[in-house]
Parts: sequence; C-alpha cells; structure tokens
Amino acid sequence: MRVGFGPDWRLAGSGALCAALLGGCATSPVYQKPALDMPVAWKVEAPWRISTPEDAAAKGPWWLRFGDTQLNALEQQASSNSPTLALASARLAQARANLDASSASAFPQLALGARAARQRISANRPLTNYNSQNFSTLQNDFVPSLSASYELDLAGRVSSSIASARASAEQAGADFENIRLLQSADLATNYFNLRALDVELDVLQRSIALQNRALELVSSRHELGAATGLDVAQQQALLDTTLVQVDVLRRQRGQFEHAIATLAGIPAPLFSLAPDARALTPPAVPLGLPSDLLERRPDIASAERAMAAANAQIGVANAAFYPSIILGSALGAESNRLSTLFDAPSLLWSLGLSATEVLFDGGRIKANLEVAKLGHTAAVANYRRVVLGAMQEVEDGITGLAALDRASAQARIAVNTASRVLDMATARYEGGASAYLDVITAQQSWLASERQASQLLGQRLVTSVFLVKALGGDWQPVPQTVSKNQP
Repeated sequence: MRVGFGPDWRLAGSGALCAALLGGCATSPVYQKPALDMPVAWKVEAPWRISTPEDAAAKGPWWLRFGDTQLNALEQQASSNSPTLALASARLAQARANLDASSASAFPQLALGARAARQRISANRPLTNYNSQNFSTLQNDFVPSLSASYELDLAGRVSSSIASARASAEQAGADFENIRLLQSADLATNYFNLRALDVELDVLQRSIALQNRALELVSSRHELGAATGLDVAQQQALLDTTLVQVDVLRRQRGQFEHAIATLAGIPAPLFSLAPDARALTPPAVPLGLPSDLLERRPDIASAERAMAAANAQIGVANAAFYPSIILGSALGAESNRLSTLFDAPSLLWSLGLSATEVLFDGGRIKANLEVAKLGHTAAVANYRRVVLGAMQEVEDGITGLAALDRASAQARIAVNTASRVLDMATARYEGGASAYLDVITAQQSWLASERQASQLLGQRLVTSVFLVKALGGDWQPVPQTVSKNQP
C-alpha cells in the first residue's frame, strides 16, 4: 500500500502509524548466557600453583616458554605463511564487512537519479477517452531526482539484524583466535614429537655402538675358544633388531617433519630439520579457576557469540509478523527542454510512506520463527558441549602431566638401575661367572629403559602443549629471556 499526502492522507497515515505502534512490541528476546554447573576447583596435585587468567590477559606467544629457538622461528613462520590462518583472516574480514552492510540499514538511504530520453508516443495506442483522439508526439524528457527512504524499525527487524551480524563478526574473531591457537599447538605437538624421536634415535645410536663393541668382544672370545657360536649369533641378532628400529623411527620422524612443513606454509620436499637430541624441559603451567575457561578459551567465546547471533535471529523472524513501514520522499524536476528544467513549474516532489503486512503466507513466517528458535536451542546445547569438553581437556592435562612427571622420575631411576645391571652382567660374563644370555638380557633391558625415558620426555612436552591449548593459551606476558633449553 502506498499512501500519498492527498485529501485522505490523515486517515491512511493514522492507520499505518497504529499498525507500526502495534508492531513495536516485536523485539528480540533478552539475551542471557545459560547457567552452567562449574566445579569450584580442579583436581590438582603438587606442585601446581594458582593463576588468575582474565580475558584481557596475553595468550601468546605461549611457545616462547619452552625456550626452543627453532620452535620459535617455526611458529613465527607459520603465523605469516599459513594458508589456514589466511583463510580464517579472510572469513573474519568478510564477517566484519557484513556487519558494516547490516549497520547501514539503520540510516536513511539516499539515491540520486537522472533520466534523459527522446521518445515518440504512438497515435494508435488505446484511447483513454472516446471523445478525445490520440496523436503521435515526439518530445524530449529530462528528469533529475533525489530520493530518500527510511525503514521505521518499530518491529525490531533492523536492530535484530544488526545485533546478529555483530555477534557473528565477534564469533568470527573468536574463531580466528581459536584457529591460531590450534595451529600453533598442532605445530608444537609435531615439533616435540619429532624432538622426542631425535632423543630416542640418539639412544638407539648409542645402543648400536655398545652392541657393536659387545659383538667385537664376543667374536674375539669365540676365536679364542672362550665363547660359543651361539653367543655370537645372539649378539648379532640383537644388533640387527636394533638397526631395524632405527629405520622405523626415521620413517616416523619424516612424517612429523612433513607435517611441520605444511603447518609452516612450506612445501614438504623443501623442508628439513637437523636432528637435535637435547632434553627439553616443559614449563610450569599455572591454573586458574574452572570458570576462567569461560573468559579465556576462544572456542567457548565463539560458541557464546553463536548463541547471541541465534537469539537475534529470533527477533528478525518475529518482526516478520508485523507491518513493514518505510518512509519515502523524492525531489526532482521534469521538463522537455533543458533550458526550463530548473524553472519553478518543472519542480516535482513526493512525500509519503508505505506499509506492507502479510495477510496469508501458508505458515511460512511461523515456520521461520520456529526455525530461529530451534537454532537458538541448538546453539545453547553446543555452548554447553564446548564448555564441558573444555573442562575435560584441562582435567585430562592436569592429571596426565602429574602422572607423566612421576613416571619420568621413575624412568630415570630405571635407566640407572639397568645401566648398573649391564655393567655387572658384562663383568660376570668376562669373568666366566655367567652365560652370555645374561649380557643380552641386560642390554635389552637398558635399551628399553632408555627408550621409555625418552618417550616419556616427549609425552610430557606434548601434554604440556595440550594443557596450554586447553587453558586457552598463555596466562601472562612471556618474559623475553634466554631459557635454559636454548642452545
């Protein structure tokens, strides 16, 4: 319905205004985050210490705390070259541009137009009056105009659309931070797995050197008749088995190396990392209260913003039940000659409003509202799922690190014990007090203990990364000092 300012404009305008005022009751539901049952504390063991992380606290670069210059360089390169981060950045920029487009709906829309035509009217067109004949006319038509329109947001459609776009942009920002955190953690995990393999390969190389010396010893004794051929064969079999393990570990190391290259944005064939068997030490990770996760983790922030966007979409869908009121005006001129285009008789203008109300749509608007409400219900369930998963990850990291620390300490004791047993077995064999099988068994035990210790070191580093990721990143500014782990 288009209402102009004619003789009955007051009646029509009043009717439209009443409809608009009735529509003013249609607004988005008040957004509230759902209440969650949060534990008061984590299940921790000494030496965990308490921290008070906040949303404004620095969350990176957390990897500096591990004090590995090679890892720092790789993380920096990944931040600059990663196509995954570039994709997330583009999506964030797109969401912000969409917010700008939605926000423009809150302002009047202005348009400048012009029309210039030379046209001929047909003499044989249908008559509008049988008492008046048609004539063919050839003439110019010049029309410049300026128009303005503005949607009265009494039903809350525009404000709800803007609120939804704003929440979606904030969600895209949280998604970007989450992807950056996940990528940096993934790179560090692959890196520490690779370094753990370097340590294990170093153990195997030292074991191979030991086994070669033992093979030379038993071979010499066999030549002198002091050892049997079985002793030589047993030592050779042990050496061959150890050599097989070297190739297996090198294959695994290559896979981690290729994964690091991809995360850093480097083609895998062009990337390599030199072996480094240094024993790295994971940093101490302070813990805050479980409720701090709601402020720190970007995936939780993303899920919360998704709820806000879904809540605003309910307002958009609900506004469709009410009239759409648009104020419109136009100012211009029309003349068949340019010389008189801006004369007073050429002036034309209009001022009015249009009101549109759906009378029947087969239940489409009601169904759209139900879709929006169910979308909000799904967003709430997803938010609760993400929070519960986050608490599980942190608790897994806490208990896992505590268990690994105890296991690592015991593993070092086992290595020392196995080393003493090997020395004693070798001495007893050389003195003729025991069979060579005791030496073989001692070598196997020492190798197994050393490999287990190196594997536990890698697991501690990886679990530390997992816990940092579970906590949402770093907890305070990282000191720019050289760590004891740096070469």
